[in-house]
Parts: sequence; C-alpha cells; structure tokens
Amino acid sequence: MLIQGWGRFPRIDAEVLEPQTVSALTNTLASVPEVAQIARGAGRSYGDSALAGQVISSRYLDNFHSLDEEQGILRCGAGLTFEQLLEVCIPRGWFPPVVPGTKFVTIGGAIAADIHGKNHHRDGSFCDFVESFTLALANGELKQCSQSENAQLFRGVCGGMGLLGIVLDVTLRLNKVSSVFLKTQSIPTSNLNKTIAALEQHNDERFVVAWLDCLAQGESLGRGVVHVGDYDDSDRLTVHKRWGPGVPFSTPALLLNRHSMRLFNSLYYKLNSGSNSNESYEEFFFPLDSIRHWNRLYGRKGFLQYQFVLPDASAQEGISSVLQRVASAGKGSFLAVLKKFGAQNSNLLSFPTAGMTLTLDFKNETSLFPLLDELDAIVIDHGGRHYLAKDARLSESVFKAGYPQWQEFKSIKEQVDPDERFASLQSQRIGLTGGKGKHSS
Repeated sequence: MLIQGWGRFPRIDAEVLEPQTVSALTNTLASVPEVAQIARGAGRSYGDSALAGQVISSRYLDNFHSLDEEQGILRCGAGLTFEQLLEVCIPRGWFPPVVPGTKFVTIGGAIAADIHGKNHHRDGSFCDFVESFTLALANGELKQCSQSENAQLFRGVCGGMGLLGIVLDVTLRLNKVSSVFLKTQSIPTSNLNKTIAALEQHNDERFVVAWLDCLAQGESLGRGVVHVGDYDDSDRLTVHKRWGPGVPFSTPALLLNRHSMRLFNSLYYKLNSGSNSNESYEEFFFPLDSIRHWNRLYGRKGFLQYQFVLPDASAQEGISSVLQRVASAGKGSFLAVLKKFGAQNSNLLSFPTAGMTLTLDFKNETSLFPLLDELDAIVIDHGGRHYLAKDARLSESVFKAGYPQWQEFKSIKEQVDPDERFASLQSQRIGLTGGKGKHSS
C-alpha cells in the first residue's frame, strides 16, 4: 500500500504488517524480509524516517499495563498515543512531563525521536522521564533497557529513529498536576533581538515559545509573539477534545503564497499581541489538532518541515541569516516557531542541545530544495544540526556534521543488527544504513 509521513512527502509503496500481539511481532521478526523494515506508530513523523519496503505497525501495542497512582509511574504499550494516555491520566491528576505539538503521536514514536516540548529549557526531553522499555531486536530477542540495564542500547534507541529495534512497552514517570488549564501571556516583540531577549527573560517559566513572522524584513526581521504559560490552580482535571473544521481534500498549492502568508502573519501578530488568557491543555499544547487533516492545506505534493538548533553563541547570527534568506526567497512559513533548549542529554542521536531551535514549514515545490541546501550550509557553519523526525531530504554529509556521535551509534547498530534488518528511506539517505531493499521515493 502507498504510505507517507505527515508532510506527505515522500511516498512509498510498502508492505504494512500489523501484528496484534508481542508474540506475533517477534514471529514476524523471525522471518527474514527481502526488503528493509522499520517500525511505524501513528505516522506523525514528517518525512521518511518511518518509511521502508516493509513497515511493522505498532497500532495494536496500545494497551495500558499499570498506573501507580501514588508515584505516577505508568507502564503501557508503545503503540499508545498521547491522546489515549491523557484520557486515562488527567482525571487521576497526572500529566506527561513532556508532550509534542500533537497528541496523536505514539509513546514509541516519542522515544524514537526523543521528542521535546515547550519546556525543554527547564525539563529536558521525553526520554529523560523514561524509566525503562522492552526492545525487540532484529532476531526477535527481547531486551530490557534503562539507564542502568543495557544502558548503551538505551542511549542509542532514545532518538535513534527505530533503527536498533522495536520498542514494545514503556515505563514512564508522569508529573502530578492539580489542573490542566494554563494561565498564559502573549508578549509582542518588534525584531529578532527583542524576541530572543524575551525568551531569555522568561527562561525560568515552565513553558515558553515564540511565533515568528518569517516574512518580516529590515528592522522588523524576526518580529514575533512570545507565549508564556504555566498550569493554573483551578483544580480542573477535565479531558478536553476540541473539534474544529477539517480539510476534506488537498487545497490548490497556489493558495499558499507570500501574499496570503503575509496577510496571515499580520493578523496573527495583531490578534496575539499583549494578551493574557486562560487556556486548556488542548489549546496550548496541541493548537493544530482541532483542524483535521491540516496537512492537506499545502496541496497534493505536501510540504517539508525544517527544524534546526544552533548553540547560544551563534544562534542570533545564524537564525538572522536563515530568516533573511527565507524572506528574500518569498518562501514564508505559516508555522515559524522559535524555542530555547536546555542542556543536551547523553542519548547519541537526540536532537536538542543547549541553544535556540527554529522550526519552519514550506510547501513542496522544485524551487524549495536549492533554498534548503543554502539553509543547511548556514546551520552547519554555525555549529548546528537538524531534527531527524522532521527531515525528508537531508544529505549524509550535513547529517554527520551535525551529529558527531553517529559513529558510536553505528557501532551499536553493528552489534545488535549486523544485517541492517531495520532501515528506512531516511537512514539509507543519511548513511546510517546501506542501500538494502526495494525502496523508491
């Protein structure tokens, strides 16, 4: 069947297997495939990290095993989504310490990408709260992994994009909360210097993120709105589901142009400046989830999301260069998000490192790719790297320049999967695996 990531680029004709039990999954691994295989959760990674000739779905590994309501320790299947987790945990006063920008991501996917939220500067990434997990290796052997047991494998799997094995179940520490509503403040900034200064000023707040107007130029380059939030004390522990409009079909790509984006950016800046409000967790953490199939807004060819991080010392200069190049190319982005990261953890391919991260999205068109190559050069020249969960076209040289521990990861790969049974379109493209398999983009 034809499958794709959330960005709808690239697409691949793949065999999709859906084992309904752990034993069925390990039996699947016992048979040697003719093509490379990779685990796939909810399909919410943007590019080709979960695309291969054979895909093993985790959709049936979605059960709850246990929840210690005194300590907040949850054990669940890796195919469980954040939406399902929240429905059970919120009424009991527990909330994941780190959540992505959509609740439709699976817990296994969160480990594979070592996801980060709006609070990395303070709390770190998702895998910092993972106590342990069970991993199925390519030969069907099961390994218990934690910071103290099979620790090297743990460090490789967290952020390793599914290339070392398939996570079956997870033990996770949750945060105790008395409310899932947040008091928020929106702070307008007139340029990049002031946006970064506002992020630094509010660095002690729990949740901080900035939206940028990526089409603003000159003295307004990098203007934006900094959003600050924390849980309120209203004692509201209610599961929320926001249902807004859906996008029933792929809209014409020509509707997304510098003029429509300039209008959107201007309205967003005016409507979100200088306000205080009270928002549910759905509104604050998952604002786009209420628009079903919003990825169709970019047209039939899909879109590419582009996220990178730069160290603090070079962040302002590098991000300024990226924004100038994007604005001059007229490739504006509806989503332009700037956040501050805290210290890097010890996971080999985990994306976050101390500095600033910028996320942009662009509709897929031929003229985009030379621009992204230019942006890659700026990122690498400023000591940065790119987020693999968002990537669909990064070169091997750019990847390896940004992830100096790739060789250590590759060494673990050779130990646990010497035949490279687990591989994806992405891993083959960036040189973490060879070209085995009948892949096509």
